[in-house]
Amino acid sequence: MENVDVVVIGAGAAGLMCAAETGKRGRSVRLLDHGKKAGRKIIISGGGRCNFTNMYAEPANYLSQNPHFCKSALAQYTQWDFIAMVDKHGIAYHEKTLGQLFCDDSAHQIVDMLLKECDDAGVKVQLRTEILGVEKLDNGFLVKTSQGELACTSLVVACGGLSMPKLGATPLGYQIAEQFGLNVLPTRAGLVPFTLQPEQKEVLAELSGVSVDSYATAKDGTGFKEALLFTHRGLSGPAVLQVSSYWQPGEAVTFDLSPQESLIDWLLEQAKTQPQLTLKNALARKFPKSMVEAWIKLHQLPNPAIGQLSNKLREQLNTVLHQWQVIPSGTEGYRTAEVTLGGVDTNGLSSKTMAAKNVDGLYFIGEVVDVTGWLGGFNFQWAWSSGWLAGQYA
Repeated sequence: MENVDVVVIGAGAAGLMCAAETGKRGRSVRLLDHGKKAGRKIIISGGGRCNFTNMYAEPANYLSQNPHFCKSALAQYTQWDFIAMVDKHGIAYHEKTLGQLFCDDSAHQIVDMLLKECDDAGVKVQLRTEILGVEKLDNGFLVKTSQGELACTSLVVACGGLSMPKLGATPLGYQIAEQFGLNVLPTRAGLVPFTLQPEQKEVLAELSGVSVDSYATAKDGTGFKEALLFTHRGLSGPAVLQVSSYWQPGEAVTFDLSPQESLIDWLLEQAKTQPQLTLKNALARKFPKSMVEAWIKLHQLPNPAIGQLSNKLREQLNTVLHQWQVIPSGTEGYRTAEVTLGGVDTNGLSSKTMAAKNVDGLYFIGEVVDVTGWLGGFNFQWAWSSGWLAGQYA
């Protein structure tokens, strides 16, 4: 049996950050992961360029049963602190939209940076290592692995949630929490595409690959002005991924497909100069032609000249284009979800250290905790902030 000061389970974003920070304090650290590579989720994120943080990250961008919990970590290690590390390592990056920062070159640069930070801090990274069990000792923990046993005084659980099982996601973090008496809140897929009811899917599947501007609103009133993407299974794109985290089964989501201007006003303006233009041809100036055709079919709309729009048709157009309500049949689930909502109840953790309140030396960080960010670099920032914070104490 080997003895180390700290064992970190999970070599993802939070685990890598925590291990490096803990090592900088002179603690002997072993970072364990069952995968072949560290930072697998980082590598595939952002289309391979990693949306590593957001310039506008703040607590309002996070969902949790306790919305105040994330404030301490985010304040103690900010997006600007992580950007400074990226700058220190000479990684070129750019803002894509809405404060989202991406590597110019490759997401591998972020993983390489974190592994160098770990290496410089004397952290030993041990991959292809299954966790077989964890036990409490008088002065720490015994971690049983496929590569032998490790005794440590501090144990950090950073093994993520259930999203993207192809990358090795497991419920291990939740199992460890429950083993030590922490409450685990129900989990569900977040930042995930919607699937549609059969009758809608049949018509809209023809639009697979078509994207339009939208404003998506959940039942609770939370809304996002982002692109909506039609897929062969349903609806995706940033608007859908964002609003999916606020959606509950059976609820409707409302889409405004022309958030910039009133389509009725626009049509009336067009009718002044081209009253004989058909509704279909007029709308095709605003939207992809395939979408207009599908919309007329889906909502059984007539196709009069726009100079002869009845009040009833105007109201119908207003509803189906500005207030299109969809009750998804479900989501694509953890298979394509970017994050897991729910997880280790923050009531059992210290927001100042990320330590379990009832178990000395036990910490939970990153996605395994009930803190979930919006799309756009916010979840990585939570990983950096929570990992950094635990690294100051573990």
